[in-house]
Amino acid sequence: MSTGNLELLSTTLAKAKSEDRAALVAYLPAGFPTVDGAIDAVKAVIAGGADVVEIGLPHSDPVLDGAIIQTADDIALRGGVKIADVLRTVREAFEATGVPILVMTYWNPIDRYGVERFTAELAAAGGAGCILPDLPVQESALWREHAAKHGLATVFVVAPSSQDARLATITAAGSGFVYAASLMGVTGTRESVGNEAEELVRRTRTTTDLPVCVGLGVSNAVQAKQVARFADGVIVGSAFVKLLLDAPDLPAGLEAVRALAGELAEGVRRS
Repeated sequence: MSTGNLELLSTTLAKAKSEDRAALVAYLPAGFPTVDGAIDAVKAVIAGGADVVEIGLPHSDPVLDGAIIQTADDIALRGGVKIADVLRTVREAFEATGVPILVMTYWNPIDRYGVERFTAELAAAGGAGCILPDLPVQESALWREHAAKHGLATVFVVAPSSQDARLATITAAGSGFVYAASLMGVTGTRESVGNEAEELVRRTRTTTDLPVCVGLGVSNAVQAKQVARFADGVIVGSAFVKLLLDAPDLPAGLEAVRALAGELAEGVRRS
């Protein structure tokens, strides 16, 4: 049986903590601008300094994603991206870099593909786990059973609106890390990352020893440094995707995301 890379994910996050910094977690959608282009983009953010990468499984009806990621997802879907391409992206990026790679996906595509099949194939590809923003914890037993069998992390999302009892339920069911949404709303770059995020991390930490990584809104080194003061990981997605969308060609886009990853990697150092 192939086992995934949950242990590698945990070790990577612990190593960042031991270096007195937050981990840099980069998000990029599979299939954008093409399947091969996305694989190159993952390699570029890792070359720039990303510790962990989330690969988005493009979805036609995203509930968490803002306009930038929706645009990229639409391009990927029109290009015909399939789950097989997502798994290939994980496999090739992991084989080239050895960095833990998760898939971020809504539940419906996995449900249709088959939970056992998806977890087995993600583990075989070297994946570290899944972030499942719309899967309620109380309906997650089947997923968690198969994820645990294949050594995959199950990362749930908590939000500022989550009550303390709910936080405890969510974090008890999760593994790898907890994804703390810094604000109510969808993904996208923001002028600032609100104080709600720091309070959410504090509340989440009272319920779990899992690392808490903050996403939604971080787009530059100043914001990364701000979040790194209180979070175990800083998640950046839309800022990378926007650089690829705005680039005149793929090589320019790859250089831009590599450079941003380098700036953010400096930003997450607390000293």
